[in-house]
Amino acid sequence: MCGIVGILGARNQSAGPLVERMVEAVVHRGPDGDGVWSDEDRGVGLGHSRLAIVDLSPTGAQPMTSHDGRWVLVLNGEIYDHADHRERLSHRGVHLRGTSDTEVLLELVALDGVESALRSVDGMFAIGVWDRDTREFTLARDRLGEKPLLYGRVGPLFAFASELGALRLLPGAPTSPDPEALTEYLRLGYVPAPLSILPGVRKLPPGSLLTVDAAGQAGEPVAYWSLADASRSGLGDPLVGDDAELTDHLDEALRTSVRRRLVADVPVGAFLSGGVDSSVVAAVAQAVSSGPVRTFTVAVGGTNDESGHAAKIAAHLGTDHTTLPLPELDALTLAERVAATYDEPFADPSAVPTTVLCAAAREHVTVCLSGDGADELFGGYNRHRVATGTLSRVRALPSPVRRGIAHGIRRVPVTRWDALATRAGMSTPDVGTKAHKLAHAVRADSVTDAYAALATMWVPSSLMLAPSPALLPRSVPSAHDALAELLLTEQQVMLPDNMLVKVDRASMAVALEVRVPFLDHRLVELSWRLPATSKIRGGQGKWIERDLLDRYVPRELWDRPKVGFDPPLAQWLRGPLREWACDLLAPERLRRQGLIRPEPVTRALESHLAGRENHDYRLWTVLMMQSWLDLTGWTT
Repeated sequence: MCGIVGILGARNQSAGPLVERMVEAVVHRGPDGDGVWSDEDRGVGLGHSRLAIVDLSPTGAQPMTSHDGRWVLVLNGEIYDHADHRERLSHRGVHLRGTSDTEVLLELVALDGVESALRSVDGMFAIGVWDRDTREFTLARDRLGEKPLLYGRVGPLFAFASELGALRLLPGAPTSPDPEALTEYLRLGYVPAPLSILPGVRKLPPGSLLTVDAAGQAGEPVAYWSLADASRSGLGDPLVGDDAELTDHLDEALRTSVRRRLVADVPVGAFLSGGVDSSVVAAVAQAVSSGPVRTFTVAVGGTNDESGHAAKIAAHLGTDHTTLPLPELDALTLAERVAATYDEPFADPSAVPTTVLCAAAREHVTVCLSGDGADELFGGYNRHRVATGTLSRVRALPSPVRRGIAHGIRRVPVTRWDALATRAGMSTPDVGTKAHKLAHAVRADSVTDAYAALATMWVPSSLMLAPSPALLPRSVPSAHDALAELLLTEQQVMLPDNMLVKVDRASMAVALEVRVPFLDHRLVELSWRLPATSKIRGGQGKWIERDLLDRYVPRELWDRPKVGFDPPLAQWLRGPLREWACDLLAPERLRRQGLIRPEPVTRALESHLAGRENHDYRLWTVLMMQSWLDLTGWTT
């Protein structure tokens, strides 16, 4: 895991010093060393900050030049099956200098070309490679988008980097946010690809490569692997077998994935929250390991603390378990830390505990396995069950009937819905807010439109002074059912642009490599061949994953209601963060910035502080934008 940067077109200024400065901006991603390669005559440079995981010796240093001298490569990430390819390269007469996975990928590129090499490997990665013969850059990103890669014109240069902070250091970098990206951020709470908050800079889509010519002109991204194609292929070729046989397939695929992700020359562990996803990963890791696997959980305190459950699971599995107490940090410190960690506005509240968890785990290991991705593959969220249950039945009704139902839901005030839920003994929080959001989904004419309604924080036309056209929902292939269409939309958008961004920035801020076994592309392809009933059955999500966990851990140790990982935002905003929030959201401040209308924000804040409605997520979205703008010093 590392940070990578590169520029092209620096003919009238020295490329080397520019790249050195960019490397300094991503040094937190790789504190074990750095390197710069430049060709001043061509105005090109590559830079790398290294987190040494495989081959800790100088032979693993980057930028790295191929044996034939043609190719120069920087890589952020890991090639998990490099040992298999090493043997094949030896049979083809290639004698490698060291044991790094980077050198293996580089020599595959030298022999077979970039696209063929990428198709042949299993890994999470972002790469930049310079062809000294054709004088072209090729950029590429892993299939599911675990590793970030941003690129574009910055002033007179073409540039790319792992994080926007490196690009903002270049001469001529913009100092105001991209309006379209800001619109999408306020709607979703994150900036979806291909947009970035920096005008003129784009995110390379997962599973894609991009060629840039000697003049710095970039072509269009070209897919070497497609999630849409994987879904179509899987749905068209379903697995046949009984429940035990289907679970066998998942078990085998996950064992292969975990085994590869345990290989490193540094200490490796696994997050173990006590929930289904992390418990499955920890269980399989222990099963395929020769000794005890190190597992970590955080004691968060309060009703959401699952550290005791995690400890019991760890004891059953025989892992080397550590419970990490959360440091005593006040809410304001945590909020400001999150805003400083992310290179563009990011409003997922679970980023707060994630940043703390990664920092605590880094005190013990350099690599950690996580259970991320399982919800998006196997239907683990409430909305997945709603989509296949109540919402699916309602959406079968004629449009006028659905509009009437939606109108009726919204006529009942949020506070009234909450009171009715309390009287009925429901433990679900914020029933009124969720009911009003569901009303928008009921009116939608497609599953993706319904998803967009459920995912919306702010309707841009009500908030933005000059909203841009909506980017979502994206075009997706016709799916067999509502669940498949919803899962595909989330895997295309929410997973790479929200979930994986959260994990990457939080972990790499402290130079911790997080590996995600559920996102092995072959396991993802397998998930699309599984019948819908192996995902949601009897009103419960992730049925097949639960069936697999039954093989490793007694059900009584893990079968509990899903516990969220979000901090108590609603209480924070009415308590320790009240003054901070009122300052950042002051109407005169918003008017001076000229980005959004202050009136809707003021109404939401006053209603929230008075306890009439819960607007914690909506307010947090604007607060993270405001805090990020303050930290970066951006103007409008």
